[in-house]
Amino acid sequence: MKSALLLLFALWQQSAAPGPKPEPQYFRFHRSVLNVQGRGEVCTVLAPDIFPNAAPSLKDLRLYQDGREVPYAITLSQAEQPDSDPAKVLNLGMRGDAVVFDLEMPGRSYTDVVLDLAGKDYLATATVTGMQESNGAATKLGEYTLFELSSQHLSHNTTLHLQESSFRVLHVAIATTAAPGAGAFVATPQMVTGATVPPSREAQTLYNAALTIHDIQQKGRRTVGTIALPVRLPIERVTFVLAPTYKGNFSRDVHLSALAAGEPATETASGTIQRVHLTEAGREIRQQQLSVPAVLGSNLQESAKLEVAIDNGDDVPLPITAILLEMRQRELCFDASTATKPELFYGDPALPTPQYDFARLFAPTAHMVQAQFGPEERNAEHKERPDTRSMTERHPDLIWVALLVVVCVLAVVALRSSKSLPR
Repeated sequence: MKSALLLLFALWQQSAAPGPKPEPQYFRFHRSVLNVQGRGEVCTVLAPDIFPNAAPSLKDLRLYQDGREVPYAITLSQAEQPDSDPAKVLNLGMRGDAVVFDLEMPGRSYTDVVLDLAGKDYLATATVTGMQESNGAATKLGEYTLFELSSQHLSHNTTLHLQESSFRVLHVAIATTAAPGAGAFVATPQMVTGATVPPSREAQTLYNAALTIHDIQQKGRRTVGTIALPVRLPIERVTFVLAPTYKGNFSRDVHLSALAAGEPATETASGTIQRVHLTEAGREIRQQQLSVPAVLGSNLQESAKLEVAIDNGDDVPLPITAILLEMRQRELCFDASTATKPELFYGDPALPTPQYDFARLFAPTAHMVQAQFGPEERNAEHKERPDTRSMTERHPDLIWVALLVVVCVLAVVALRSSKSLPR
């Protein structure tokens, strides 16, 4: 019995052994970090082509300088205020033919205010003033054109595009008229159902182009672009490039789907692109949205076919010249202790995610040196890592066999002990 227990203990210790350590000869790829100017903290944008050749979640990235491993941190571009906040509607009523109300704003800077307005087929002018208190001095912020043009197969815009502001109260007066060709529109206080405040445009996310789709074809009533999507490459926004001579107005639905190895779509996303450049009833309307947010690719463990489809309905297809697949900007930051050119190694999937104090304490600043990665190169000294997995990792059923042996031994011992007991 003691031998069986010792065997089980030895197998458990092997299964709990630490993972493999990074060594340069076991990495398949490397690339130099260029323009590192002396000492100090350095950041360089991670190139999209690193993701397919690195391990999932970039856990195998290792940086070396003068033969030693250098701790690093990876930053992800995102808005400082990631979520929208509600703005409370107060003092809602009418003043003449205009709907008037106050908005109690969140205690932060903002640039856009999205009004939730009911109604169809209208044009409106929103006059906005800002105050630090509801009865304080008012500062006029501007006049903004709002519209709802669904009967013209166009979109709507109810966003106040302000300069960066921090007023605690906004006073809004909305004067409306019917859209050309539509029936009369009567504005009432009930058309104002709420308001939200997105993150400030001054703190918006930065994106880098990862891939470009040039294979764009017409298939029935759809414009379809396709491309091979490499494994684990994160796509987080899709932007459409129109022919520069095209000046038309439109609103089109967009559908994205990633298909791996001929299977049904494993990842999907959808959205709307639009452009409205009009002068209606003396009001100039300028609204354009050519990007669709998307979360695709990062979880795909094999290459996939990405299809981007625009529904044209009965309208003439848009002159799309290219479709940009973009990812949020990610930077690798480290402390360059010497002027020696650092080297980034990756392509060793056996490695665990590194744990650096530098990453936990790192905070980017405006004075950091911006470097660049050189081209990807295969590691000339690469050799396959020997299989250092424990016996239980190589043969996962072995521990169950050992456990069964121990149970059988204990059962035999118990049976013999019961027979030796006095009757």
